Amino acid sequence: MNIVCLDVEGVLVPEIWIAFAEASGIPELRRTTRDEPDYDKLMRWRLGILKEHGLGLREIQKVISTIDPLPGAREFLDALRARTQVILISDTFEQFAGPLMEKLGRPTLFCNTLDVAPDGSIAGYRLRVEKSKLATVRALQSIGFDTIASGDSFNDLAMIEASKAGFLFRSTEAIKAAHPELPAYEEYDDLLAAITAAF
Repeated sequence: MNIVCLDVEGVLVPEIWIAFAEASGIPELRRTTRDEPDYDKLMRWRLGILKEHGLGLREIQKVISTIDPLPGAREFLDALRARTQVILISDTFEQFAGPLMEKLGRPTLFCNTLDVAPDGSIAGYRLRVEKSKLATVRALQSIGFDTIASGDSFNDLAMIEASKAGFLFRSTEAIKAAHPELPAYEEYDDLLAAITAAF
């Protein structure tokens, strides 16, 4: 039995931190998992910048409310879910993802959570599980699923490589060059066809 595991940001919705960087005028926050493989290092750095500028969850959620899925993402996801089961696996947070999941038709999402102080500042974060994307794929495989995975960043590579079939989608030239063995696509129709062919 097949189950598809998809990354969220960069694949189905714009990168939240990039959108917030643009809205807040803090270009340093444009750094994402496409640039930094160490997620803990990236998040500690982000939280330091937020603290330095006195920004918290409310300001980020205000920006998120203006974000729409990438053009064609909802249709792609609907077509994929009509064919097979799909789980979105993301390193984002419950407090960020809600409005975006509503716009995507409420797909199943596995993600992390933020520790938010009473004043709305972000005190820290809690991972659902270490190496969550790989751990989720391995757990699904342990209960009889064949996984097919797709993502765009460094933190997606482990789940892609561990799956029966895996694909890069709208990834960086550096990641594609470092992993020429992984098929890479730019259009939803091509990714849908590749996933379907892997069933």
